[in-house]
Amino acid sequence: MGKPTGFMEIERRERGYEKPDARKKTWTEFLKPLPYPEVASQAARCMDCGIPFCHQGCPVNNQIPDWNNLVYRDQWKLALDNLHSTNNFPEFTGRVCPAPCEASCTLNIDENPVTIKTIECEIVDRGWEEGWIHPYLAPKKTGKRVAVIGSGPAGLACSQQLARAGHAVTLFEKSDRIGGLLRYGIPDFKMEKRLIDRRMRQMEAEGVEFRPGVEVGVTISVKSLMETYDAVVLSGGAEHPRDLEVPGRELSGIHYAMDFLTQQNKRVAGDDEERAAARGTISAKDKHVVVIGGGDTGSDCIGTSNRQGAVSVTQLEIMPQPPEHENKALTWPDWPLKMRTSSSQEEGCARDWAVLTKRAVGANGRIESLECVRVEWVKDASGRFQMKEMEGSQFHLKADLVLLAMGFIGPRKRGLVEDAGVELDPRGNVKANMADYRTSQEKVFSCGDMRRGQSLVVWAIREGRQTARSVDQFLMGSSDLPR
Repeated sequence: MGKPTGFMEIERRERGYEKPDARKKTWTEFLKPLPYPEVASQAARCMDCGIPFCHQGCPVNNQIPDWNNLVYRDQWKLALDNLHSTNNFPEFTGRVCPAPCEASCTLNIDENPVTIKTIECEIVDRGWEEGWIHPYLAPKKTGKRVAVIGSGPAGLACSQQLARAGHAVTLFEKSDRIGGLLRYGIPDFKMEKRLIDRRMRQMEAEGVEFRPGVEVGVTISVKSLMETYDAVVLSGGAEHPRDLEVPGRELSGIHYAMDFLTQQNKRVAGDDEERAAARGTISAKDKHVVVIGGGDTGSDCIGTSNRQGAVSVTQLEIMPQPPEHENKALTWPDWPLKMRTSSSQEEGCARDWAVLTKRAVGANGRIESLECVRVEWVKDASGRFQMKEMEGSQFHLKADLVLLAMGFIGPRKRGLVEDAGVELDPRGNVKANMADYRTSQEKVFSCGDMRRGQSLVVWAIREGRQTARSVDQFLMGSSDLPR
């Protein structure tokens, strides 16, 4: 462990932000890293708690107390090696993961958990700065070929692990650039895309072949891949968005969040407007924006709208406002339901809870306002909560642009999933268990959001790593890759 009395002597400290007025003028990251001595001091807060519940909270099972201790003792390179042993891309999770590990930290019982996410990010960022991160070349090639379809975090992690096991890996991506949701779903002010490009260079040196702009199931068939490769991994995302099924939905100015975010990410990448907005420009400039959905995607829409110059931004959530503090006796060490305010919401946003959208109102085919009603959640005879509209609570909300960020209902079926002919689970995801990630088709595996449904980047990395081990074992009879 680190300093035995560190958690009693040192207060929690997080990375700082640029001021909202300054950061809204740029699309670059605005986090201010902690100085290395301060990071070591924060790592010293990790206590000898006996059972490290942070392991339970972390989907990739990061050995958090171990690398905290190494950072405290100024052994940063060893800390990096330890971190990479469980997580291929800690610079991604260190920026966009909600840090369930911190919710599970024993110190969180007192609401002052160790700054695990910050320390993780500082370890890997220093590793790149110091030149400690290099391609890992497999000692020998196996002669086996694997096709991985979908280049989000699951596909990237799976590909890298398989290449390091000696297999020849080809990673297919339907978009024009590699990265999936990391590339086009997460704004640059949260995670700059140079981080993906840097990992791509490492993976190319390790033997991964990238094939962007190839939509498997449309441009090329799954059958042809199965004939050419020894194994196929379906690692696409859960890209089918939940729609707003109300009168007036057809009005111009109502868009899915991902269409809006993807356009802006392409502009930041340097694409001209015609290429970035192939299906029509979506802009929040000089508009009253309403974001429907209270999750991370909705938050990203807020930050993007403010940077584009929206007149106002309002975020609606159908669930009631959560409590300011959770009941630790009931929730710890699990992920708690409590009030959270993102950096984007801090930049300027009106938030409203327990609101149901009833109708979109417009003129000349364009959205002008939303007709809404307030709801309450009451228990029925079976004890389940049911939504009930509150009488006389109707109101109108001015809206020039409405962004739908209500989550996703699974992978798109047309194209890859239909062409693969794999069995689906009751939720419409590709059916594959967490023991071997094998689908109903021989030689075909699946991982990430396409298998588990909409989830976190850190879960996708975990599933990609575990699937790589299963594929390696399938091809070679045994595997030395970690789960």
